[in-house]
Amino acid sequence: MKLAIQALEKKHEKSNFDCGKSLLDDYIKKQARQDVSRDLSACFVLVDEANVVKGYYTLSSNSISRNDFPEPLRKKLPPSYTDLPTILLGRLAVDKTAQGKKYGDVLLIDALKRSMETSENLGSIAVVVDPIDEGAQAFYAKYGFILLPTSGKMFLPMKTIKDLFK
Repeated sequence: MKLAIQALEKKHEKSNFDCGKSLLDDYIKKQARQDVSRDLSACFVLVDEANVVKGYYTLSSNSISRNDFPEPLRKKLPPSYTDLPTILLGRLAVDKTAQGKKYGDVLLIDALKRSMETSENLGSIAVVVDPIDEGAQAFYAKYGFILLPTSGKMFLPMKTIKDLFK
């Protein structure tokens, strides 16, 4: 099966998408295209030759309060920034028919690469995720994401991401 990651379009078949989390299933089925058309997020889908969605992720601009970041990172930044620019990896999901094949890893790496490329033209200190559950938190932690204890969100510094793609 040949797969590709593409920006979400009408041609992509998503009506049967089922990752096991109704919040993520409903988003791709009912809301993703609207969010893209309203410029609220960008959605990228992993599709097969028949354009059936096997996985997806979303990216959008975001900011995190300076006080949410760990003290060592805060000390390196100018105090005039009360909010720090980030990229939000808002959702990432893989259909049950494609789980266990490392497609989540592929989607995450693609999202990090796109985020790094975006950061070359738009300031962003980190990629932030808001894990849906402990399993998602463990997934992101294995890639080096750091927990923000004040919010439960996690972040990966852009410098770390750039080092990954050197």
